[in-house]
Amino acid sequence: MKNCKSLKIFESSISFAICCLLVVFSTLHAQAPDRSQPPALGPSPALKLPPIQRFKLSNGLPVVMMEKRDVPLVQIDLLVKAGTAMDPAGKNGLASMVAAMLDQGAGSRNALQLADAIDFLGANLSAGTGQHTSAITLNTPLSKLDSALALMADVALRPAFAPEELNRQRKQRLTTLAQWHDRPGTIASVMFSRTLYGEKHPYGLPAIGDEKSLRSFRIEDLKNFYSTYLRPNNATLIVVGDVTASTVLPKLETAFGKWETGKIPTATWTGVAQVQKRQVWLVDKPGAEQSEIRLGRLGVPRLTEDYYALVVMNTILGGSFTSRLNQNLRETHGYSYGAGSSFDFRPLPGPFVAGAAVQTSTTDSALVEFMKELNAILQPVSDSELTRGTNYVALSFPQDFQSVGQIANQLAELVIYDLPDDYFNNYIQRILAVTKEDVERVAKKYLDPEKVAVIVVGDRAKIEKAVRALNLGPVQVMTVEQVLGKAPVVEGTD
Repeated sequence: MKNCKSLKIFESSISFAICCLLVVFSTLHAQAPDRSQPPALGPSPALKLPPIQRFKLSNGLPVVMMEKRDVPLVQIDLLVKAGTAMDPAGKNGLASMVAAMLDQGAGSRNALQLADAIDFLGANLSAGTGQHTSAITLNTPLSKLDSALALMADVALRPAFAPEELNRQRKQRLTTLAQWHDRPGTIASVMFSRTLYGEKHPYGLPAIGDEKSLRSFRIEDLKNFYSTYLRPNNATLIVVGDVTASTVLPKLETAFGKWETGKIPTATWTGVAQVQKRQVWLVDKPGAEQSEIRLGRLGVPRLTEDYYALVVMNTILGGSFTSRLNQNLRETHGYSYGAGSSFDFRPLPGPFVAGAAVQTSTTDSALVEFMKELNAILQPVSDSELTRGTNYVALSFPQDFQSVGQIANQLAELVIYDLPDDYFNNYIQRILAVTKEDVERVAKKYLDPEKVAVIVVGDRAKIEKAVRALNLGPVQVMTVEQVLGKAPVVEGTD
């Protein structure tokens, strides 16, 4: 009897389970998703950031601050308006070298002691330079802010500029220049910049310098550049993290309040002419496994009124994985692992560049597809492409504000270009306001496939005949040494 009762309970359980499964399968069948097209996107989320706060220290040093109170971290960036564009004639790479030397010994500590002190706090402290700005960045736990800020002040105000560290940095950069000779992508980028801007404009020169300038640097050069440009009236402190103005401003005053102002020279640069015809520069790299392609022309400065339309247009052309260039060269033809394009927005007109590394055997075919897409973008885009492009930019924008470091980077753009404080909160709606007519207008205004510089770095013996047969324009053949100079022999330097 006991066994029979157990059997009936078991049978009932099985029956119940089967019924449940039938209900589930029936529901799934009734609600089968439509996989014939992607699901509709919801509305783009609004981005509402905490207010931007602005202060000044007693010496006039501006402070731009945003609170982010969810994690006990603080990011402090000292942004200085001086970069490689301010390199003296014959001393290209000097600004970059000064920035590299700032954290190689400061105050009473040499380079190793300074690195140990930063690591002990669990903080990160570094310095770097761009074309128009340099920055000293500190990321630290809130509990170590006082000690970390003192180290940052040493780096900013009391760098050692030790001769042995200059010599070490010089060797590293000369080694890098020698390594560039085996990097077709770097060769192509250097040649592209030089072709567009020439050798008298800072945008046409390698940021790290060349062999002649690197060997010429002396400690006095670094100190002169530092004392000229690193001044509180040429800088801004950017603060993001788990702090309030009342707690952090006294600390900043202690660290930077006695920093002395100075007279900052006004920088001027030679003008650059737009590309007037299509021409090909073929740089021979015997044995290269791929060909590196770069093509483009002068673009526009960051503060162009067409900024938002250009961002959307380039997203469609080559600024995303689903862009026309990437879908064409990677997905449709398999010529490359990835292709794209960009407008490099800078204080002065930066370049528009499209490029990819492609199979050697398909170099000519890839060039055909590049030209095809540059011509096609001049025609009206579809409604779906516009929606995909604007949504891509709008939906990805908030992810640039996740960490204190990312927020500080965004605030730096606000400072460099003197953008309004509501810029970030209005960015998405301005992107979504871009129309098909806007995209077509800026494409025709700024892109001219008949007037582009075309750089190809690859094995000349395998690609020259096919490239010439395309009749894209005059073809000038160059060697790697003509682009980069002779590879430096790195020995002991002084």
